[in-house]
Amino acid sequence: MGLKPLGCEPEVREIVEVKWADRWQVYQRLQELEIPCWCDAGQPLKVEIADPTTAVQLSSVLRQFTASRQDLVWWLKQCW
Repeated sequence: MGLKPLGCEPEVREIVEVKWADRWQVYQRLQELEIPCWCDAGQPLKVEIADPTTAVQLSSVLRQFTASRQDLVWWLKQCW
């Protein structure tokens, strides 16, 4: 992988609406996945989305914390 000139890298930052109670867990999981994110006190979670893979990973993490157990079971069965 070569270096790209400065300013050529897409910089997409997304503000993610997450319940305050779940925000820390979402932040921790994104950190584990090495997805750049920021979570200042009293502020919404901000996530840098640089490629489609990151977008899919973010969607999956958010689903874990926002979907009901029944919806998660249904989604998992559809994957099989």
